Amino acid sequence: MTTSPVPPAPRFPEQLQERLITFAAAVCTSARRLPRDVATAPMIDQVVRSATSVAANYAEARAAQSRRDFVHKMQVCLKELRETRMWLELLRRTGAPPTIGALAAECDGLTGIFVTSINTARRGLRRTSTPN
Repeated sequence: MTTSPVPPAPRFPEQLQERLITFAAAVCTSARRLPRDVATAPMIDQVVRSATSVAANYAEARAAQSRRDFVHKMQVCLKELRETRMWLELLRRTGAPPTIGALAAECDGLTGIFVTSINTARRGLRRTSTPN
């Protein structure tokens, strides 16, 4: 009787990091293609800042020193995603091309992942802090 090999451990953190980097790069690429004027320049600068900061902050979260630290750093990521979503929506409403919609959809998907991760980590915090 042969046993099947043990599957590798899930690589979700690496996959999420890669997805965040891809998202940030897509925002940067789209930002370069947008027409800049007195109204759009600040929006473009802000969406690039917030979108790129999510990947950097997630890298920090992965190196958290405790579950509480992890939750805090993930909440920072979530705030940046929500800010990014707002800037994408404002760009869309002020005439940005339809490709902004795909970025907004990806931002929404990432937001859902972070909400779920934070809630799961919080449950773990409550379990570990509850006396037996």
